[in-house]
Amino acid sequence: MQITDILTPERTLFGVSGGSKKRVLEYSSKFIAQQIPSLDADEVFTRLVAREKLGSTGIGQGVALPHCRISHCDQPVGTLIKLRDRIDFDALDGQPVDLMFMLLVPEDASEIHLQTLAMLAERFADEGLRRALRKADSPQLMYEILTANQLPSGED
Repeated sequence: MQITDILTPERTLFGVSGGSKKRVLEYSSKFIAQQIPSLDADEVFTRLVAREKLGSTGIGQGVALPHCRISHCDQPVGTLIKLRDRIDFDALDGQPVDLMFMLLVPEDASEIHLQTLAMLAERFADEGLRRALRKADSPQLMYEILTANQLPSGED
C-alpha cells in the first residue's frame, strides 16, 4: 500500500492549534468525519481515545501515529497534521509532538493495519523527512514531501 492510497492533499492539515492530546484527537475526528461522511466523529474519537489508553501512539521524535479500527470504513484512510505548537502526547521518548498521522482502518483489516503502521513508522523515522515536514509552509508541500518521501530541492 502506498501513502497516496490513504492520504489526500485535502486531508493534510497545517498549523492546527493543539492545546492537548484530547483536543487534537477530537478535532481530527471531526475533521475526518467531514471529509468522509460514512464516518461518525464521535465513534472515531471514542476509538482513538480507547486506543491511547492502551498505550501512547506517540512514537518519538515529535511524531504521533494515532490509529484505530472503525466501522463504516471501507479502506484505510489517513490525515497528516502539523500542529502549530508541540503538545504532550505521552510519547515513548517523552518529547512533545508536532507531527501526527491519524490512521483509520476497517475493523477486519488486521494485516493491512499493521503493514500500514509499519510503513508510516519507517517513513517518520527518517530525520530528513521530519525536518522537511517541519519546514514546510503549506499543506500541499507537506503532502508532496510525505508522498514523494524525498526532500524538496535545496534541502540536505
